[in-house]
Amino acid sequence: MVTERIGLGREPRAVFATHPDKNRGRLFDELASPTRTAFQRDRDRIIHSTGFRRLQGKTQVFLSDEGDHYRTRLTHTIEVAQIARALARALRLDEDLAEALALAHDLGHTPFGHAGERALDRAMTGRGGFDHNAQSLRVVTRLENRYPHFDGLNLTWEMLEGLVKHNGPVTDGEGRPSGRFAERPLPFGIADYAAKQDLWLWSHAAAEAQVAAIADDIAYDAHDVDDGLRSGLFNLDAFAEVGFIAEILDAIEGEYPGLGETKRGHELVRRLITRMIEDVIVESLARLVLLAPADVDDIRRAGGPVVGFSAAMEKADGEIKNFLTRNLYRHARVMGVMNKAEDVVRSLFDRYWSDAPALPGEWRLPGTADDLARARRIADFLAGMTDRYALGEYERLFGRRPVLF
Repeated sequence: MVTERIGLGREPRAVFATHPDKNRGRLFDELASPTRTAFQRDRDRIIHSTGFRRLQGKTQVFLSDEGDHYRTRLTHTIEVAQIARALARALRLDEDLAEALALAHDLGHTPFGHAGERALDRAMTGRGGFDHNAQSLRVVTRLENRYPHFDGLNLTWEMLEGLVKHNGPVTDGEGRPSGRFAERPLPFGIADYAAKQDLWLWSHAAAEAQVAAIADDIAYDAHDVDDGLRSGLFNLDAFAEVGFIAEILDAIEGEYPGLGETKRGHELVRRLITRMIEDVIVESLARLVLLAPADVDDIRRAGGPVVGFSAAMEKADGEIKNFLTRNLYRHARVMGVMNKAEDVVRSLFDRYWSDAPALPGEWRLPGTADDLARARRIADFLAGMTDRYALGEYERLFGRRPVLF
C-alpha cells in the first residue's frame, strides 16, 4: 500500500479497530490519496467545510453576545475531538476516524442550539421532522457544495455510519424505527439517504463512533459545569447534592486548602474530565475482553455498546446531567433567552413559507416544487444559519432586531 511506503497507518491498532485500508468505500469512487489515509481525508474535508466554520457562530448554551469565554458549538466540538482522540488511542482504535466523527457530529445543529432545533422540528411536523443528527448526515451528503462531481463531501461509509448512529441503532432488524425514534418516523435526512446506501441502521456503530459519542457526553458535563460557574447561575457549594463532584471538591480542598473559587472550578473540571475518561477506558477494555471481537463487525453485532461508563460512573453522569438540567438548562434566565430564540426561528420559517421571495435567490425553488420540497429547503437554509445571521434575517424581514437577553 502507498500509505505503508510513506510510513502512515503503522500504529498498533487492535483487531477490532476500523482500519482505513479496509474501509467500505465512498458513494462516489475516488482515487486513493498517496499521502493520507481515507479517514484522514474525511477529517480534512470536514475541517475545510462551510458547515464546520459556521459552528463558531452557533450557541452551545449561552449566546456568544453574552460573553467571550462561553463555549460555542465549535469550541464544544474541538473539546469532543480531543477527548475522542485520547480514548481512541488508549483503546487502540483508529484515532483519525474517532476525531473526524467528533468534528462532524454537530454539523447539523441549528442556530440557538436546541431551541432552534425544537422550533424546526415543530415546523416540520408531518414533513419528515427535524433532527440535528440526521441533519449532520444531510450536510455531509447533500448540502456541502464543493466538488464538481458530487454533492456533499463524499465521506467513507464508516464516517456516515458513525454519524447516523451517534446515539446508537436507529432501526430494529426489520427496519422499524427504534430507540429515540421508536414513537415517530425516521427523520427525513436519515430516511432519504438510506435509500441510496445501506448504513446498517439496525446495528451499533464501530467502536470509533462509540468513542466520539461518549466523548460528547464527557465534554457536555465538564464544559457546562464550567460555563454554569462562569455565568454565576450556580456556585461550587451547590454541588453538595452531587456526590461524585462533592467528592472531587473535597479532594481539592484537602490538597489545596483555601484555593480561590476560580482555580477550584478549573481544577474540578480538569479532574472531572480525567476521571470520566479513565473510567471509560477501564470499563470498555473489560467489555472488550468479555466480547473478544475478532473484527469491527463483531463490534457492530455485539447487541450493545462496547464503549461506555461503568455502572457507578453512569450514575454519576446522570446526577450531573440532572443537576445541570435543573440549574442551568432550565434556569429562568437561560429559558427566557431560548424561548425568544425559538420564536425567532419559528417566525423566520413562517415568513419564508408564506413569502417565497423572502428567501435568498439561490435558496428558492421553482414554483412547481411541492410543499414537502419547499419546507425541506427552508429547514436546510435555517439550520445552516449562525445565531448572528438568523438575527440579521429577522431584522431584514421584520424591521426590528430581536432582543434576546
